[in-house]
Amino acid sequence: MASKKSLVVEYLKYEQMLKEISKGKRIDGRKLLETRSLSIEPGVIEKANGSAKVTLGNTEVIAGIKIQTGVPFDDTPDKGLLIVTSEILPIAASWAEPGPPNAEVIELARVVDRGVRESKMIELTDLCIVEGKKVLAVFVDISVLNVDGNLFDAASYAAVAALLTAKMPKYKIIKEGEIEDTGKQIPLVTKLIPVSTTMALINDAIVVDPTLDEETVMEARFTITTTTKNSICAGQKGFPGGFSLKQIELAVDTALKNGESIRKKIKKSVELAKKK
Repeated sequence: MASKKSLVVEYLKYEQMLKEISKGKRIDGRKLLETRSLSIEPGVIEKANGSAKVTLGNTEVIAGIKIQTGVPFDDTPDKGLLIVTSEILPIAASWAEPGPPNAEVIELARVVDRGVRESKMIELTDLCIVEGKKVLAVFVDISVLNVDGNLFDAASYAAVAALLTAKMPKYKIIKEGEIEDTGKQIPLVTKLIPVSTTMALINDAIVVDPTLDEETVMEARFTITTTTKNSICAGQKGFPGGFSLKQIELAVDTALKNGESIRKKIKKSVELAKKK
């Protein structure tokens, strides 16, 4: 009986969702292209090189930065390393379990990585200490604290804000191929600020920042990462549904506009954190 009742409730919610979307609204009261409330809190992990917590609606994500020395890849001897990992903690959702990352978690890390890497937010050549021997490795660890839809954007904002406030150790070369930690911390050099915008296709309508309920019924998903008001650096399409040319144009326009708005919020939160 409980299972049957649950199915009825879900069906009624789905019907209500479609009804509201057909009117240009959503069941949480938002317009189709409206995002949820966003809170960005840099500096939440005291011992990390950089960190930030993001709350997007009821979705909560925290990102921590660790910077240490490493050895460059053979084919990029003059470039440092960027490694992004993610996990959904057991407290984040009833279905989340500890263990090896599943496809969803792997995709989350890759989308965040691509946005940061392709935007050139961090110039990896700036992380080179001794070419071919010593470079800095930047680890971005993302932990999902609560799942309520749109993990891509929440994780991206947390990672970006954490990188913007990150500090790295300063090294000096003492002799050929050997370095020494000076004990000083300097800001991680960052350039452009990538901002992702995720949209879902539901009943032939585009909705921005989908909730978990909306994600369960979406036919397709599109994440676009922008760096300025006129520039796109990355994109990720998910689920089997397709977008028309008109819908893609709407998605691009929406991502560019949303990117400018979110970018200002990220900048403001970082500036406030640096003044503390």
